[in-house]
Amino acid sequence: MNRRNFVRNTGLTAAGLALLPSGNLFASNADAKVKIGLIGTGMRGLGHLDLLLRRDDVDLVAICDVDDRMLEFAKKTIAKSGKKSPEIFTGNDYAWKTMLEKKQLDGVVIATPWEWHKPMIIGSLERGVKYVATEVILGITLQDHWDVVKAAEQYKANVMMLENVCYRRDVMAVLNMVRQGLFGELIHLQGGYQHDLRAVKFNDGKNAYGGGVEFGEKGFSEAHWRTNHSVFRNGDLYPTHGIGPIAHTININRGNRFLSLCSYATKSRGLHEHIVKVGGENHPNAKVNFKLGDIVTTMIGCSNGETIMLQHDTNLPRPYSLGFRVQGTKGLWMDVNKSVYIEGQSKQNDVWDDAKSWLDKYDHPLWQRWSKETAGAGHGGMDFFVIHSFIESIKRKIPTPMDVYDAAAWSAITPLSEQSIELGHQTVEFPDFTGGQWMYRKPVFALNDEF
Repeated sequence: MNRRNFVRNTGLTAAGLALLPSGNLFASNADAKVKIGLIGTGMRGLGHLDLLLRRDDVDLVAICDVDDRMLEFAKKTIAKSGKKSPEIFTGNDYAWKTMLEKKQLDGVVIATPWEWHKPMIIGSLERGVKYVATEVILGITLQDHWDVVKAAEQYKANVMMLENVCYRRDVMAVLNMVRQGLFGELIHLQGGYQHDLRAVKFNDGKNAYGGGVEFGEKGFSEAHWRTNHSVFRNGDLYPTHGIGPIAHTININRGNRFLSLCSYATKSRGLHEHIVKVGGENHPNAKVNFKLGDIVTTMIGCSNGETIMLQHDTNLPRPYSLGFRVQGTKGLWMDVNKSVYIEGQSKQNDVWDDAKSWLDKYDHPLWQRWSKETAGAGHGGMDFFVIHSFIESIKRKIPTPMDVYDAAAWSAITPLSEQSIELGHQTVEFPDFTGGQWMYRKPVFALNDEF
């Protein structure tokens, strides 16, 4: 099967599934039990581990990590669950390959440092795994993204990015409003990753929440690997929290696509000042030059005429906000002030409504059905949905609701923004990972109230 036919068939199959009535969708497979392997037991991996252990339809047969400290946390979580202990693979950076060679797996969940995602995804596909779920991002270079897409097509496999914000309750309510026409025709959208991460990027395991100054070899958890990207790279390093939900609202890769991108970066001050404030001017890390601008702003143009603004803002003091804005010909939703305005329907002309009443009214059916099951899941319940949809897709042998083309388009913003900034803020062309099939593929995300 050539690439064009594969993309067309995948899109049409998924579209057909979305139109089937709920309640009996592939019921013969609904009670199946799937064998899962987990690569990475860091902070994100432990969250996924907990959710996998909660499920009676999952047989967690293998876990892999090179960090003995995190593996001990994983063992305690498993013991507490009362489930059978999976086989543990460790000892070197390529223990995951041994895991894939020894175990017959229905699905793999990857929660490792970014630079390992591409080789682990492709390695899983090469070993016959048909369902791979990966934490963001998909790859480092633009070629990484193409390599993963082509591998998924070659092996006729499903690669799903675990972008949990797509399932945030208010985000899904707004998606429901969009699909019911409340905002009219969409014109402009905004989002981003606006989150003070200095305490995450600098900690030694003792100052994880107080904000240490160590990273790299002396760093703990994400500080061990993530902060180095801020030393050597300048771009939107984490775009998917913002772009994922936005992409669903305007049907990217399914009747619409990203056409072009342009990025700007401010000067870099926040990380250096944090080190000086906490560790002093004489601390060795005070001499590190961070390439990443404190705020990176990216503009994206779309085939259907919408514009998108994304901002990456993680190195300065600020409250958390993803900065969502969904604006159309009839009104808009603003995340930062938690407000909605719908012309002719809001309480007063040109005056914001509190968003809560609107979001409650248009609460998405997925949240209405599964809200009890989300209790205790990470990030306010969002993490439940990404694991749930991944496992249900395996059981029913259907495409995942977020596929490899979504993952590639969202994640490619990082290398493209780096390229734009390096070229003096030039506008760069956005690749079409679907090979033209975006014109024929239909929306599938959150159109079935089962998952």
